[in-house]
Amino acid sequence: MTWPLYTDYPYHFASDGLTARTTRADYVRDLLEQLLLTRPGERLTRPELGAGIADLLFGPLSPEVAAAAQMLVELSIQQHLSNEIAEARVSVRIEGSALLVDVKYTIVATGEPGETTIPVEAAA
Repeated sequence: MTWPLYTDYPYHFASDGLTARTTRADYVRDLLEQLLLTRPGERLTRPELGAGIADLLFGPLSPEVAAAAQMLVELSIQQHLSNEIAEARVSVRIEGSALLVDVKYTIVATGEPGETTIPVEAAA
């Protein structure tokens, strides 16, 4: 059996009691989620990491907020995940009190396509 080399996120233990592992595709998706949901300054050892789009949700959602979020996500991916993700295409849409961030991309190491939708909800 070939073990995937990547730790699953969020961190947890597998049924065998060892650290849960995942595939590269899931690992890259997990990295995207962490990047989008992290605020700059939140990580002690990497204070520049994070897209900061949750900070946009303190006012009414509008097409302008969605456009700003799209720009922040694109720049964050380019700055922090360019070694993992290429050809990222980002679109942001509004649904209720949340922004839905759709990202289509290519995994650099394998050339495999990937896509995910990450909801960013306004804090209650």
